Amino acid sequence: MTDGLPVHDADEHWMRHALALAERAEREFNEIPVGAVLVSAQGEVLGEGWNLNIADHDPSAHAEIVAMRRAGKATANHRLMGSTLYVTLEPCAMCAMAIVHARVARLVYAATDPKTGACGSVFDLLGDARHNHRVEIHGGVLAREASNRLTNYFRAKRGRPLLALDAPATDEG
Repeated sequence: MTDGLPVHDADEHWMRHALALAERAEREFNEIPVGAVLVSAQGEVLGEGWNLNIADHDPSAHAEIVAMRRAGKATANHRLMGSTLYVTLEPCAMCAMAIVHARVARLVYAATDPKTGACGSVFDLLGDARHNHRVEIHGGVLAREASNRLTNYFRAKRGRPLLALDAPATDEG
């Protein structure tokens, strides 16, 4: 269980897929390693993405947005009802509201974002009762690995020693 709610059997599997996408973002594009995959209720990948802000010169090209854009095109629909979005970092306000507007059913994220997290850490946009759509939220799935990957990205940029991906998370970045 995560956040008092049951975690689906497939959540860890899909989060590992999102982590692989995050690794690709860093390796191939030198982007902040955040990955996202949107999966249908039947377990089919609808869309996937990773941060492309730097490569695309696009401040809205967060992993979640990229995955939802690709899913919308693949399904020929702006509504992604019944889907689950797996993302390696808690979504920001922009991404949280896109999740609501797309009618994503579930959000599963790994690491919390203590600076801009909008799904319970800093803000709780998805929990606001004024929305006409509710999103089921599960945080913390493979959080340590995702957090350490992010920490290592910034440590490498600063020339600092890296953490083992499975090492206890730290607050230093």
